[in-house]
Amino acid sequence: MKKVSSVFYITIALVIIFVSLGALLPAQFERVTTTINSFLSTSFGWYYMWLMAGLIIISIFIAFSPYGKIRLGKNNEKPEFSTPTWIAMLFSAGLGIGLVFYGAAEPLFHGFFDAPFAEEGSEQAFKYGIAVTFFHWGIHGWAMYGLVALSLAFFQFRKGEPGLISATLKPLFGNRMKGPFGKTIDILATFATIFGVATSLGFGAMQINGGLNHLFGIDVGFTAQFAIVSIITILFLMSAWSGLSKGIKYLSNANMVLAILLFIAVLFAGPTLLILNMFTETFGLYFQNIVQWSFRTATLEGDNRAWLDSWTIFYWAWWISWAPFVGMFIARVSRGRTIRQFLFGVMIVPTFIIAIWFATFGTTAGDIQKSGVDLTQYATELVLFNMFDQMPLSSILSLIAIMLILTFFITSADSATFVLGMQSTNGSLTPPTTVKIVLGLAQSSVALILLYVGGLTALQNTIIAAAFPFSFVVILMMVSLLKALNKEVRAKR
Repeated sequence: MKKVSSVFYITIALVIIFVSLGALLPAQFERVTTTINSFLSTSFGWYYMWLMAGLIIISIFIAFSPYGKIRLGKNNEKPEFSTPTWIAMLFSAGLGIGLVFYGAAEPLFHGFFDAPFAEEGSEQAFKYGIAVTFFHWGIHGWAMYGLVALSLAFFQFRKGEPGLISATLKPLFGNRMKGPFGKTIDILATFATIFGVATSLGFGAMQINGGLNHLFGIDVGFTAQFAIVSIITILFLMSAWSGLSKGIKYLSNANMVLAILLFIAVLFAGPTLLILNMFTETFGLYFQNIVQWSFRTATLEGDNRAWLDSWTIFYWAWWISWAPFVGMFIARVSRGRTIRQFLFGVMIVPTFIIAIWFATFGTTAGDIQKSGVDLTQYATELVLFNMFDQMPLSSILSLIAIMLILTFFITSADSATFVLGMQSTNGSLTPPTTVKIVLGLAQSSVALILLYVGGLTALQNTIIAAAFPFSFVVILMMVSLLKALNKEVRAKR
């Protein structure tokens, strides 16, 4: 068994404290997280906007600079995974449950319920609803994932450092990263990862519960969600036992197959021509407005600040909280690729896939809404299934969606236990199964507590609070990476 570091024990202790407080004082816990969320969203919204926009600028600079030719590994090293499998793993680990949870609901709500840029229900709001969803799920978030992953992969595979967040800061702080300061950084990353993944697991449990209620009448509530999380925890721990090259690889490919199957079914069962036209126009609308939206802070009265806090700021915090987990996972499966190939693959391909997905589901939901069926009356987790009710083979589509959520659920949790295991064993690429099991149980426990104390609201509040401190680590990682890349290129001259 690999040596378990103090990061493991301290993180588990913090999780136990958190879970205990949530279980014993649920009302107070929800009140505190709501207060923290309100303070951070109101006082630091501008900071989140600058951070995410800045990461895009840095990514483009690195990709087109001489740094882009550097290989993440030895000079002649070949990629470990084929490009299709690599993309499938990026897709599954980096998106997962949220893609299905928000696929139809978010564009619908932005267009017909709480439209940020046009009159609710208007043709313009319909288009903007889809375009702003691209904005929330597109290149900003993948720049965050990509740069965190690039930093980890560069230092681990090019410089021979352990796969730890703290190791990426050695050019700035030297051997201090091996002491308490470095441990604190790794604990912060591990803690943020547990809460980021727990939020998605909570979303997944809610939507699986909603789908089972829709199809079979199973009651929606914490009891059912507890059973769902418990069963899936057993399944993802079994997958974690089998290792990266088996469990996660096969599940990632299964995710892609199910996602493609569901996508094609909705594309052709829905308003196909409208979807294709809407995708084309809203993709252009997204890039036309990306600069303005990237720096929008809703400063004045009438700017709909509540919408910005509930959606954009929440999403930026969610991407940040997932960055250590997804970054480490992407780094682990990207060895042997050049930096330019890596950044283009991580930022452009997923953004394009996301746009096609949300255009298909969002246009279909919006078209049904305009026909007179009010989908906005349903909770977020139920919109998709009620949309299917208005389409052919609705029960089959619902079953495929539940299966997709299930496999995404298992893949995300499985990938997270692997990454958490790395962080807790000094960067080992083969963390002990016992460590992964304990950490897997920890993230499931957090998901259950968040569902227990407040459902969707508690999930969103906790994400913003957990992501804020790690955002400063991301900034340090970018400075350290640029310093190391510059040194590498100058050494070759």
